[in-house]
Amino acid sequence: MRTMSKQTSYSIADLTRRKNQIIKASVGLDYDTYEHEGIGFDYENMMASTGYSFEDVQKIQQDSKVGSTPLIELHNITAYARKFSARGYGARIFLKDEAVNLSGSFKARRAAMSIHKAKQLGYEGVIAATSGNYGAAVAALAAKHGLKCIVVQECFDSNNLAQPEILEKARACEAFGAEVIQLSVGPELFYTFLDLLDKTGYFNASLYSPYGVMGIETLGYEIADTLKKETGKYPEVVLATNAGGGNLTGTARGLQKAGALDTKVYGASVNLEGLHMASDSDFNRKSFTTGHTGFGIPFAVNPDRSDVPRSAARPLRYMDGYYTVNQGSVFFITEALSVLEGLERGPAGNTSLAAAFRLARTMREDEIIVVQETEYTGAGKHHQPQLSFAKRNGIDILHGIPEQEIPGKNIVLPKSAAHISIKEVDLDRVRRSYLKRFKDTELTDADLGYLAEELNLSHERLERLLEEVRT
Repeated sequence: MRTMSKQTSYSIADLTRRKNQIIKASVGLDYDTYEHEGIGFDYENMMASTGYSFEDVQKIQQDSKVGSTPLIELHNITAYARKFSARGYGARIFLKDEAVNLSGSFKARRAAMSIHKAKQLGYEGVIAATSGNYGAAVAALAAKHGLKCIVVQECFDSNNLAQPEILEKARACEAFGAEVIQLSVGPELFYTFLDLLDKTGYFNASLYSPYGVMGIETLGYEIADTLKKETGKYPEVVLATNAGGGNLTGTARGLQKAGALDTKVYGASVNLEGLHMASDSDFNRKSFTTGHTGFGIPFAVNPDRSDVPRSAARPLRYMDGYYTVNQGSVFFITEALSVLEGLERGPAGNTSLAAAFRLARTMREDEIIVVQETEYTGAGKHHQPQLSFAKRNGIDILHGIPEQEIPGKNIVLPKSAAHISIKEVDLDRVRRSYLKRFKDTELTDADLGYLAEELNLSHERLERLLEEVRT
């Protein structure tokens, strides 16, 4: 493992100037091919350009021992939710257990595709910039297929303190043979990543490439296919924990491929409002390293803030609703899953489970809601060390009403499951934030058509939102 300070060997100006050239050489795609005149680009053509059919993806994942994970009905969690529901309400809650994948998370599906492409194109190794789960997946699949692997991880604050979850993820990456380069919080992550791509000539195993997102399509497809066979229908709702948007995007596309066109796809994120993800002082005042609003909102507003010119993760194209849940409720439902179902799983998927628990109470008993992923847990990812770390950093741990939680100040564990609550995000507010970039741009008909697809809006609603942004 290497740690690096803010003093680095690269020239930031030089890397910035050559950024597109470096990325193009490292990902095997010419993004210029998909650009339209104006603001848009050909998203579907970019997704199709990988050369892999859906059947190819299934076969590649199967050969890597990835996918085909169990879909479990949580009978006891469902019964628990019904205790607090009106008569006839309390939907059946299912869980797609992705923790049984190689490396312990759904991100093995993404990694399998990136590693296969890197091997096919003749790269010697791969690099991933990630807080951890994806790094572990890339490291595991690289080891399996004989490629070198470097994981670049934003890890420490200026006091050299790191969250136990981040350290656990680094341990997992190293266990699979990766070299882990740990950085302090700040913009050096991206520049170090570019510098390494340039110096090594390795493949950019980006979360946001078409390879990464199409790997998740099998997850959505399996959910729909399994439920159709076992229950005779598709689920009413699928919940995806949302950070960079690729998880939700790929799942929604897979549901569509399976024919589940009426299934609602909701995002769920931990509410970390008020904490800045690039702030040294805020970095360790949060208890979640992913699946939170510090990633979920900015990446929805500007998907292309990623490490490739055009991100394949476009959550607003597919999101039917978006909910936030407080940190304490996620910890509460994590423990409930363990003691009621015998499943000890990590926090990322349990963000969606907390939201699903509350939403199930508003749905009828014959309806189905699916939490589409779990992740492994371990010494640092478990909620107890996370809570202990929070206390050492001056965060108050309280029992009470979740609405009393102030991110960075306290964590409020619900007094009872009856108090688990969620807050719906105003998607039009997110869309208006997206559109602010273009409020002074003269938009063509083609631009408006692109934005309508991008924001999943009719032309009439798009025009209304644009008018609101411009006034």
